[in-house]
Amino acid sequence: MMIAVKSLRPALIFTLLLGLLVVTQGRSEAAIDCFSCHDRDAFQKRVNHEPAAAGDCLSCHNPHVARFEALLRDQVKDLCYSCHTEAAEKQSRGLVHQPVRTGDCLGCHNPHASDQAGMLNDRLATTCFSCHQELPRQYKNTHAPYADGDCDSCHLPHQSEYPYLLAATQDQLCLKCHSQPTLSKKHRNFPAELKNCGSCHHPHGSDRPGLIRNWLHEPYAEGCSSCHEGKNIPVTMDTCLMCHPEVSEQMASSHSHLVRYQENGCMACHSPHAGDDKRLLKGKERHVCRSCHEATFVRYQENKYKHQMTDACNNCHAPHGSNHPAMFKGPINDVCSECHDRHGVFTHPIGENIFDPRTGQMMTCSSCHASKGTDHDYHTRFERKKALCVQCHAEY
Repeated sequence: MMIAVKSLRPALIFTLLLGLLVVTQGRSEAAIDCFSCHDRDAFQKRVNHEPAAAGDCLSCHNPHVARFEALLRDQVKDLCYSCHTEAAEKQSRGLVHQPVRTGDCLGCHNPHASDQAGMLNDRLATTCFSCHQELPRQYKNTHAPYADGDCDSCHLPHQSEYPYLLAATQDQLCLKCHSQPTLSKKHRNFPAELKNCGSCHHPHGSDRPGLIRNWLHEPYAEGCSSCHEGKNIPVTMDTCLMCHPEVSEQMASSHSHLVRYQENGCMACHSPHAGDDKRLLKGKERHVCRSCHEATFVRYQENKYKHQMTDACNNCHAPHGSNHPAMFKGPINDVCSECHDRHGVFTHPIGENIFDPRTGQMMTCSSCHASKGTDHDYHTRFERKKALCVQCHAEY
């Protein structure tokens, strides 16, 4: 239905014309008003985000009111992915860096302008160390890329198909700088094919020359012949158990990590040569565990409420074998009570004299809680105010 212009009030006509003028001028004109308060120099540096450089503030911000901090039109990650669509698809696969997974793009990047490549908030190494504070800044003997702060010479910042967000396999990365002939000369009489560099060398640094990891396996320190019988003859699991009979007893439990026996299951987790502590693990404990239990870690990450993250899975689980479900290092109620001591004494009745009516099994902490996480607070298996209780107390 057409409305005669004469019937409109003058104030309304002015408002319509003003709105038309704003739309016609485009969003870039709106930046003039923004810079009347915001310092333009802060938005003009060596590397500039295209919308900010074009003065297109309204592509990300609402000038009046918004549901999100900084008057953003949407959550940060959704705004970023609205333009970086290829990144959104790629970063949903493989191992994803935690800031990417949680949508904390601004934890590393400046959204407007930066003096650093990739619009980083600071130099690459400084940005990485802001989270990875446990890493030493330098070692007695430091790997050159690490010393130079070139984290991205080995790692990908967003996601990767390889552990530790590596850009390729560990050996492939090493051979980018270290040629095979040169390495062979430095490993004379090596009793096997030259590979698995990380089983001896630390990629960041060490107190030992040659970046040899600080803790040496005793047979390795004495020489190769105590384990190796000849060129390319594999070292079997039986060889390991000759010196570690207690592990053999642990793996005889009803729940065991007796895996990859033909490939020497010990070396699925341990380095036979050198490590960063006496356990000679092939990396941080959580990364070693994740190499097999990827689905468990993904489930943990995706749940809203979960048990506090720990780098030591063996705080609760026995690494080689256990007679308790889920390879707990003891009865689950006792394991939980080591940290939650108050609940071990004062709590909902649990223990060997209390039975879960749903299963007929002993009532335990895990009857109500899922340590790997749920969508409910206190990581309960159901909403705790009613739905959890009526699982057993239906009569109420």
